[in-house]
Amino acid sequence: MNNDILSYLPYKSSFLFVDNISALDSDGVTGDHTLKPDAFFYEDHFVNNPVTPGVIITEIMAQIGLVVLGIHLMISGQHEDQVLMDEGSFPLLTSTNVDFYKMVLPGEKVVVTSKKQYFRFGKLKCAVEMHNGSNELVAKGIFSGVIKSAIPKKDKEAE
Repeated sequence: MNNDILSYLPYKSSFLFVDNISALDSDGVTGDHTLKPDAFFYEDHFVNNPVTPGVIITEIMAQIGLVVLGIHLMISGQHEDQVLMDEGSFPLLTSTNVDFYKMVLPGEKVVVTSKKQYFRFGKLKCAVEMHNGSNELVAKGIFSGVIKSAIPKKDKEAE
């Protein structure tokens, strides 16, 4: 049932970093992703010694820990009346503060857990952690974001 939310994610193919959502409610989310050994970013990072780039680790944490939770809050009606989500909506990461503790190698499965700090004025702020298959802390941080519409307000009003 939690994986129904995946159909709302605005990512496809090589940039979708969510495989499974194991827990999801208005206070947080837990999900996982297994990094494909042939992912495009391993070819050059680093040659003959591939390591998952920090920006990809951050993106996995954002997709599971902020975007999935934000979309859940929006479609479940847990938002202010003036903030709407429709087919023209997309998540926008506004800030991150991430600390890294372990490397993530090709083929590893990582688990992301996020706890909502607040959701007000259209902004979601979460404390997010990533653990590896041995339950070791890989990274943790604070993520913030908003849901924005790709359709300008005046165009929406004309509909």
